[in-house]
Parts: sequence; C-alpha cells; structure tokens
Amino acid sequence: MSFPDVRPRRLRRSPAMRRLVEETRLAPAEMILPLFLKEGLTEPREISSLPGVMQHSRDSLRKAAHEAVSAGVGGLMLFGVPTSEHKDPTGSAGLDPDGILNVGIRDLIAEVGDSTVVMGDLCLDEFTSHGHCGVLAADGSVDNDATLEIYAEMAVAQADAGVHMVGPSGMMDGQIGVIRRALDKAGYQDVSVLAYSAKYAGAFYGPFREAVESTLQGDRRQYQQDPPNLREALREVDLDVAEGADIVMVKPALPYLDVIAAIRERVTVPVAAYQVSGEYAMVEAAARNGWIDRERVMLESLTSIKRAGAQITLTYWATEVAQLLRDRY
Repeated sequence: MSFPDVRPRRLRRSPAMRRLVEETRLAPAEMILPLFLKEGLTEPREISSLPGVMQHSRDSLRKAAHEAVSAGVGGLMLFGVPTSEHKDPTGSAGLDPDGILNVGIRDLIAEVGDSTVVMGDLCLDEFTSHGHCGVLAADGSVDNDATLEIYAEMAVAQADAGVHMVGPSGMMDGQIGVIRRALDKAGYQDVSVLAYSAKYAGAFYGPFREAVESTLQGDRRQYQQDPPNLREALREVDLDVAEGADIVMVKPALPYLDVIAAIRERVTVPVAAYQVSGEYAMVEAAARNGWIDRERVMLESLTSIKRAGAQITLTYWATEVAQLLRDRY
C-alpha cells in the first residue's frame, strides 16, 4: 500500500495545533455591541424575540457598557427608543439634545470615555410615527433630500453629545457627504462616519423592530438594497467612500458573505458587517430547542463573517464572545 507524502491532518491533530495554525481569529476589539436605551424604563426589559438582549434603563445601559469594555469589546452602537408620545412625522426627538438617544450618548461617554468607541445610530425610524427612515412626501414616499437636512442636524446633535462615530443607516442617496460636511462645518472633523453602505431590504430584521418598537407602515424597499443585487452594492460603496465614509458596512451579514468579500476586495477602508437580529434569534431559538450547539454555532458564524472579509462585526453576542475569547486565548 502506498502512503501520502503530504498529510494536512498533521495540523489538525490537537486543539493546540489547530489553534496555532488558525487562519482567521476573532478578536474582541473588532466587535461592536448594539445597545437599546428605552425612554422611561427604570429596570432593563428583555426583548422577547431576542433572548438575552435588553431594552435598557439609563442605569442598566451604563452597567452593560462597563461590562463590554471590561471584556475588551471595541465599540458600542446605541439605539434610542422613545416613548410613543415623542414620535412624530419628522422624528424630531432624534435631534433633541434631551432626547433619549443623545442623553444615552452622554451617559456612555461619562461611563466609558475613550476606552471604547461610542457610536450613535443616525436614522429616524425609531423616532418617526410612521416608522420610516426619513420624512414622507405628499405621496407617501420617503423624501430623500428633505431627510438629508434632518440627518445633518442629527449628526451634529450626536457630536454635541460627545459621540465618537455616527452610523447613518437610512440608505438615503448622498447621506454620507451631507453628514460629513455638517460635522466639519460644526467643528467636528474628528467624528468618524460608519456608513451602512449595503443595507439590504431583507427579512432578517423582525426582532430588531420589536427592540425599537417600530411603527413601520409598509416596507423600505424603495430605499434599501434589493437582495438579488451585488453590483449595486459596489456602486453604493464607491459613492460612500467618495463622500468621506471612514468605514463601510454590509447588513445583514451571514446571507451576504459574498457581498462582504466583494467589497473587501474593492476598498481600502475598513469593512464592517452587522450580524442582525434575525441571525441572532434563529441561533438562540434552535439552541433552546437543543437542535444545535449554541457556543459553537455562535463562534462559527462570527468566524465566517470575518473570513469573508469583515474586519469589524456588530453582534449582540459581543460581550459574551469577548469573554469566551479571553478564556480561550
């Protein structure tokens, strides 16, 4: 019997050997934890479709931020959830210095300072009574250019609150350039922009809409990416980079690994991906039924996102994974 001269299995023979030759290694500093701050809460409230994820009170938000930073998490992305009486057709609570999002940004800065990157979601969907990412025209469509004017004000309001990075997620044409110019004009040249460049109008956002108590009427297909399209995503990325995006992002992550890979090959700025609520919820639900090994699937899914080319990942598991990685390495 002849034997192979080359035996790749030698490098798989033990956990120590496999760890030594890992090609893709997760790092806590490359993870961002999304956080939800709910106006009026005095205690954290679990989101039913996102087991383990909370709508936070101001106190519990600061505790969660401290825990994440202690674990080495690289960033915090804050979403504000106003009460229904503070929602209106133009999302004015998102601009209010005393609105829940800007209050939360100040709380995070007071708690963690510069020990992690504090980010603010820059979109109107949480604050509008109709649930869309911008203001509506007379025919019910989203008015792109009128929305841009509000985004510019919202960016400056978040910068006034101390945010390190804004995350425009509305997929309005020209939003990155408008926001960049507004920040620069207000003296916030050092505030970074994480562009949701390829945000797909997919079916993985349901639990998030519970988290932010969305009042969406209809859908967002008029302005978010169409799932079958890849070249269109590359065009969006090119525009955002030209307008001054510091980081570009793909959302969702796992169904769009090919998009992540294509964008990574195209740009020299960092590439991020958002492992969205539906991705998280499916794993948690299957694990609770005993159908999968939760920890292994959690790490495997995040590894696949990084292997595809995402240097940064937003994930609801950020703190837990950071703690696991600390123990593992």
